[in-house]
Amino acid sequence: MSAIAIITARGGSKRIPRKNIKDFLGKPIIAYSIEAAISSGVFDEVMVSTDDEEIAEIARKYGAKVPFMRSEKTSNDFATTNDVLLEVLEEYEKRGMNFEYMACLYPTNPFITSQKLIEAMNIIESGNYAEVLPVVQFSFPPQRGYVLDEDGYLKYKWEEYSNSRSQDLEKIFHDAGQFYFYSVESYIQNKGVKGKVFPIECSEYEVQDIDNETDWKMAEIKVRYIREIMK
Repeated sequence: MSAIAIITARGGSKRIPRKNIKDFLGKPIIAYSIEAAISSGVFDEVMVSTDDEEIAEIARKYGAKVPFMRSEKTSNDFATTNDVLLEVLEEYEKRGMNFEYMACLYPTNPFITSQKLIEAMNIIESGNYAEVLPVVQFSFPPQRGYVLDEDGYLKYKWEEYSNSRSQDLEKIFHDAGQFYFYSVESYIQNKGVKGKVFPIECSEYEVQDIDNETDWKMAEIKVRYIREIMK
């Protein structure tokens, strides 16, 4: 078994400047993903894909490898995560290194733990799934959501659920934005994911999108809470 952790950390960030290396409760936020990946012990290689020299320097400081810089093609605003992952695998193959499994980790991910990564690796190794990822249930049922009509007034998106009790509605989940585990062979063949996806369900207090300063502060509150209850 061989596995690689790929932490995707482009330099550009408009809403939160230098977001990927901004201090989060005492250390650069990217350090959380690096340290969790290394301490999990399930990866032969923990690397950061970046186009930014400062990010590369900080990544190396915390133990990650940056064997090459991201290409111009995968550094622009239109490049997808899929583009980045395939580029990384191709570059490693040129260096004579191939992997059976890979995990894509987000750099703004202070909720990640080595235990979750170990759990995900055990699941993907079973060979029954194309992908493993953390998810969280929507706190309010989307089926009872509103949209604006042509006059700008609220109306139910799905009128048939307007009187439904929340507990009677199907549970709907969304990506927790932490990491994704894949079989490399399957991923390359399909240029992405095709097949069964296994969920690792997370609680709301360990999930937070970090797209603006308010999100950042909320994430800090949640991480402090987790640290407090785990004392």
